[in-house]
Amino acid sequence: MGKAIDDLSDDYGCEVVERLDIHNNPDGQGLDASTLDNVDVAIEFSLASSVVTNVTKLATRGINVVIGTTGWDEHETTLRKVVEESGVGVVHAANFSLGVNIFKAIVARSAQLFAEQEDFGAWIHEGHHAEKKDAPSGTASALEEDMHQAGYKRDIDISCTRAGKMPGIHTVGYDGPFDTITLTHTARDRSTFARGALEAARWVQGKHGWFTMRDVLEL
Repeated sequence: MGKAIDDLSDDYGCEVVERLDIHNNPDGQGLDASTLDNVDVAIEFSLASSVVTNVTKLATRGINVVIGTTGWDEHETTLRKVVEESGVGVVHAANFSLGVNIFKAIVARSAQLFAEQEDFGAWIHEGHHAEKKDAPSGTASALEEDMHQAGYKRDIDISCTRAGKMPGIHTVGYDGPFDTITLTHTARDRSTFARGALEAARWVQGKHGWFTMRDVLEL
């Protein structure tokens, strides 16, 4: 993701002034560098275990953050407090694909329509490349939450596949006595996530608070 963002940054009028990875940011040490003195926004795609340290250090320096890492939801309350106290702006999304975020809105509407149809059961299936660590994906979990918030209160079965080089496939289905309805989003290239993250970085510059891609896209 970092390489994709680097490659596409010029298209969004963004200048990358520092690149941090495991070799130069152990325990967030790289975030103390003077090269970050004039940074407006940091884009955080790392590991779940690094998010709290990274975002806290960035917020302390007054740097807005776009968080694309998943698997750290249990720390969200802590980070929201850090963001509120520091006065920075954060965009957090399990998936930065513009298509996925519109897909999520469609899925929420479908869940609302099926909420009172007791004969229909719902499921979510997601597939990603073999190296993806978290399962289910953050996007699948977000879809489940969207469906419940839209009024679908019954259990939603979630299944996962990790194989090959799949960028990401998410299917939401409803099955009844006589028919089945499925909605699917398929990512063909990981650059879609980088483009969404860069769009969010431009949008959050100068803002204060905790935001999602729904805010960025005005959904």
